[in-house]
Amino acid sequence: MSGVPHTRPAVWPAVREGRFARSIQTGSPSGARLALLGLPDDTGVLLNRGRPGAKQGPAGFRQVLAGFGTTWDGVDDASLTLPIYDAGDVEPAPGDDERALCETHGRIEAAVSELRRSGLVVVGIGGGHDLTFPSVAAVGAAHGAPLGGINLDAHLDVRARVGSGMPFRRLIERGVLDPRRFVELGLGRFANDQADLDWLRERGGQLVFAREIQRGGLDLDREFDRAFAAGPGFVSIDLDGLDQSVAPGVSAPNPCGLGVSHALELCERAGQDARVLHFDLMELNPAYDREQHTARVAALLFLHFVAGFRRRAV
Repeated sequence: MSGVPHTRPAVWPAVREGRFARSIQTGSPSGARLALLGLPDDTGVLLNRGRPGAKQGPAGFRQVLAGFGTTWDGVDDASLTLPIYDAGDVEPAPGDDERALCETHGRIEAAVSELRRSGLVVVGIGGGHDLTFPSVAAVGAAHGAPLGGINLDAHLDVRARVGSGMPFRRLIERGVLDPRRFVELGLGRFANDQADLDWLRERGGQLVFAREIQRGGLDLDREFDRAFAAGPGFVSIDLDGLDQSVAPGVSAPNPCGLGVSHALELCERAGQDARVLHFDLMELNPAYDREQHTARVAALLFLHFVAGFRRRAV
């Protein structure tokens, strides 16, 4: 495989002996089925007047993963080691305006397309949530038909204006995402404008508010059937879908979000289900984290995805 376009090599701290990160390859994708891809840009967050710092998300994620998580799954009583290729970080375009954001999106789409051509399932680590748009657009182009999707998030992210809140509107308008097969999990009661709620409902989107999950649990059989019964798609997690008590280091803290256990369940199911062609963890903001709490949660979510992926049929 030639170099992935528009990327720079990943920078890892010293990885402790026996840690899971020791199994991650940085020199070659040989034998790998999963690829990590850092998305270190928060221009979209700034355009939405959010808290800056998510551009440090990939670095914060690697910092924690270097010392957190062994290669042994105590629940499954099995080795968690499988070849994973760290493709590095996409180099954002210079600037802090809409033009720069669009150019960065183009770079991400090219990088994900190259990794998909090499047969790799990409795990994106971000970075503003708008960066899910070019990642999934690349997957959709390779698949050749509209995708389904699940987004765990306090926000719909179907805003018309350019910024971190736009990815799923752009995917729907581009014909990449079938809105009737799009499930929004963990929405905040007062986090979305009426116009955006109406826009997605009118197109058949599935809206599940956080309080429904908090009261009755997360019905993953139902949600995966809604999203993927008719074909493959993606799972995206905006860390602000989690409660700020467990995820303070995000662009928009959530005073009544979901618990970590809900997200862990979703991640493991996403890893195991071969219909999930793309997975990402977005809006990790080390600038507002406390003692790496949120980065540790992100690392744990990733390990659960890997545990599920280990059981995925080739």
